[in-house]
Amino acid sequence: MNQTYRHSKIVELIEERDFVSIDELVAHFNVTPQTIRRDLNALAKTNCITRHHGGACLGSSTKNITYSERKATNEEAKNNIAKQLVQFIPNDSSLFINIGTTTEAVARALLHHKNLKVVTNNIHVASILSENESCSIIVAGGEVRNNDGGIIGESTIDFISQFQMDFGIIGISGIDEDGSLLDYDYREVRVAKSIIRNSRQVLLAADHTKFGRNAMIRLGNINEAHHLFTDFEPSENIRNLLKANNVQLYIS
Repeated sequence: MNQTYRHSKIVELIEERDFVSIDELVAHFNVTPQTIRRDLNALAKTNCITRHHGGACLGSSTKNITYSERKATNEEAKNNIAKQLVQFIPNDSSLFINIGTTTEAVARALLHHKNLKVVTNNIHVASILSENESCSIIVAGGEVRNNDGGIIGESTIDFISQFQMDFGIIGISGIDEDGSLLDYDYREVRVAKSIIRNSRQVLLAADHTKFGRNAMIRLGNINEAHHLFTDFEPSENIRNLLKANNVQLYIS
């Protein structure tokens, strides 16, 4: 199979699945990981795809993929990340949980915790945790985003700022190589910034597809987190940033 044909087929696979890992492409084309990495780097240079640690997607810096697609992407990895993260949360804790399918996985993993006080701007998180009878849930006021149940707006920021919580659990759409935390909705970003400001410890949950992913709005930097939970070892540059800023790394 020549390189040009393989490149076109790689793009087709990414269009079908939104994200394809290097391992999947190696198995599909029966070539070495080095060959696939060269293919992905070449395609990324022409802006056909966006490279991620471990794979690639058809990324856009202006528009996120749909909620249903996000929910189905890397579901097992998100669940594993969530299981590890909640081990860090003791019973009788207070916490913020923001918008995202990874944070929804965290909510499911918290169902057996006791006496949590949770403030969230995510309707799905509130619904999931309502099954935990010992959990007290406070839902932030504001505009409900109908595509994913996120709550955003000025009133949401004002509401969040009234609390000082033990933990802020944050999901993110993209993490740049310089450590920038990136997202798509300015209003969502402002709420997440308020959560970070009002949390004693910030726990960032991001699977490997978020590394290198483009989004146009800067939330902050990875150095604002105290702990990062992911499923693959990030790049050397990211690891150096974490080490320099005493951000603890957990790989599920």
